[in-house]
Amino acid sequence: MRRIGVLTSGALRDPDTQADYAAFLQGLEQLGWSDGRNVRIERRSAMDIPERQYAAEMVALAPDIIVTSGGSVGPLLRLIHDVPIVFVGVVDPVGSGYVASLAQPGGNVTGFLLFEYSLAGKWLELLKQVAPDVTRAAVLRDAASATGIGQFAVIQAVAPPLGVDVSPIDLRNAAEIERAVATFVRRPNGGLITTASALMTVHGDLIIALAARHRLPAIFTRRRYVTSGGLISYGPNPSDPWKPAAAYVDRILKGEKPADLPVQAPTKFELVINLKTAKALGLAVPDSVLARADEVIE
Repeated sequence: MRRIGVLTSGALRDPDTQADYAAFLQGLEQLGWSDGRNVRIERRSAMDIPERQYAAEMVALAPDIIVTSGGSVGPLLRLIHDVPIVFVGVVDPVGSGYVASLAQPGGNVTGFLLFEYSLAGKWLELLKQVAPDVTRAAVLRDAASATGIGQFAVIQAVAPPLGVDVSPIDLRNAAEIERAVATFVRRPNGGLITTASALMTVHGDLIIALAARHRLPAIFTRRRYVTSGGLISYGPNPSDPWKPAAAYVDRILKGEKPADLPVQAPTKFELVINLKTAKALGLAVPDSVLARADEVIE
């Protein structure tokens, strides 16, 4: 019986994590792998656990392959050099040193991008289209991660032509986020941009509540934030790569090497708009934006 270690950045009971895992299991089952029959899957969460601890736990499980998400790849690589790793939801695997290149990963790691950095510029463009009066945008990001820095840099680069001044808010803890947003709204014409990070999973509901409380138009990376009351989201469905990740697991368990499997980028992006929230903010979403939406929440 082969053994697969699955390490997620979110809590195991988080709805997003459950949806991701369900897609992964479905992909495995379609390829003939069934947990408890011919493969044993050991799941762990990196949420609120020291990096060395969860990486050591994965090593102790002696898996044939590890599937991991988000920022968990780096800590694993510091302890593991000979076990194949398939990552899901990483933004910059080359810049982070996980792979040599997207086309030829090299080493024992390959996987699936969450998105490329250029997507971050689209968030500001969409926010400006939906809320044209916005001249200031607070960017909520994880300053401790390379991806948080990279996403903010792209937003900064596209801001001047759009006439928007951007400033960062670090996603450290709830109290700091509340204070920073309260300070930001002292001046008018503000909006919020949330970037992709594990900390958004922790603080997402708080940010939705703050946006509503201070009447701030906000753009998010995932649909679920919009169904929970956020204004707009644009990005790939985070569960989509988990099924092809199962196909990579299948190929590696049958003898292929991660070094020969290219890192893949998403090709489909979802635009979701909450018209109820737009109405509460006094915004009229342009028809041109509505026509592009994959889902409109009335």
